[in-house]
Amino acid sequence: MTGTGRVGLTTERLVRAGADLADEIGFEQATPAELARRFGVKTASLYSHVKNAHDLKTRIALLALEELADQVSAAVAGRAGKDALTAFANAYRDYALKHPGRFVAARFRLDPEAAAASAGVRHAQMTRAILRGYDLAEPHQTHAVRLLGSVFSGFVGLETAGGFDHSAPDAQTSWTEILDALDALLRAWPGAPASRP
Repeated sequence: MTGTGRVGLTTERLVRAGADLADEIGFEQATPAELARRFGVKTASLYSHVKNAHDLKTRIALLALEELADQVSAAVAGRAGKDALTAFANAYRDYALKHPGRFVAARFRLDPEAAAASAGVRHAQMTRAILRGYDLAEPHQTHAVRLLGSVFSGFVGLETAGGFDHSAPDAQTSWTEILDALDALLRAWPGAPASRP
């Protein structure tokens, strides 16, 4: 990103630049001061577009959640069962590997009002739609939502941090086997009625 002066600065442009910056140097380092330096303007000039550092991070998080929801939605359209689970998981992982800073931003703790209006709601709905193919009733479905979120987030977090770089088998082999194991677990969830094969 090169300095462009203050011409054409908008909230949307700043947030997208902040998201790019997060991917480049890390979400925590994507601050108004760093963004202003990249645009070649004074930090104070950004505050007519974002309130403060927390507001910038919140807006980056909301953008990341929206982008990720769109990517996952496109991937799972028309799929069901294991096919949908795999498409969901792969879209999530692909986004995280391509946009590591945005991936961290998507897990940023939002205030209740922002969370309620965010694409996080879509993520939950899509996860539950996939789980309907496994005939999981409550409370098992909620436990499964939390399990999938934990596995996907944990695996990708370790992978993006280089946690699998120097060991065998490779990350892709583990990922494939983990998805197979999750499918088997969801079809035979403890305490739940037997699911369709």
